[in-house]
Amino acid sequence: MSGPGAREQMLGRLRAAAPANADNLAQLQRRIDDYYTGLHAALPATPQDLAQAMHDALSAAHADVWFASGADWQQLLAQKIAAKGVRRLLLDPTSAEGAALAGALPASVQPLSFDWPLEHWKAELFDSVDAGFTVARSGIAATGTLVLAPDRGTPRTVSLVPPLHIALVYASTLHRDLYAAAQTEHWGEGMPSNLVLVSSPSKTSDIQQTLAYGAHGPRWLWVVIVLDGAPAAAGAQQ
Repeated sequence: MSGPGAREQMLGRLRAAAPANADNLAQLQRRIDDYYTGLHAALPATPQDLAQAMHDALSAAHADVWFASGADWQQLLAQKIAAKGVRRLLLDPTSAEGAALAGALPASVQPLSFDWPLEHWKAELFDSVDAGFTVARSGIAATGTLVLAPDRGTPRTVSLVPPLHIALVYASTLHRDLYAAAQTEHWGEGMPSNLVLVSSPSKTSDIQQTLAYGAHGPRWLWVVIVLDGAPAAAGAQQ
């Protein structure tokens, strides 16, 4: 009879390992907390620093990023959308931001809402919707990551299917790094059933390392960082 295979051996080692106890987990958590507390204290970051870091990280990842105030972001996006030639834009008209953007769009752009089951309009969605608009729950400045919390009005499809993903993120919601996001938003105490982390347009490369965009999701990513009414930062590109 042959001996246990690799899978059985691995599972056997896991079962034999001593289970982690509460004291060990608490000690590990303290070490992690101490590390990041010290790091953040040694390298403080202002809200302006976080907004600029978010802008730079996204730009380096092939996204188009702009700063705007709370009063003019919808006009900025409406102009960009029209210039891009977008004809059909998926958004949530029941949200404040979705309604504001829909009201600013020129007549050439049709706003669409995701208000019927996917199977009823799958072909139309994949073939004729040019862009999807989402509002990020928050952002992680160090990596230029948008944290999306899909809901009924803005399911994951909005940010994954159209070739252009347009996202709005408020500077006041930016976190320094993943640890800060998890701590500030209390992820350990309960998270949404689904979070989507977006750091760039969809990209992949073949065996020859030839980079291609849009193979598994949006080819273009636009992000507007709303500075909550503050003047646009010097790095803004209009």
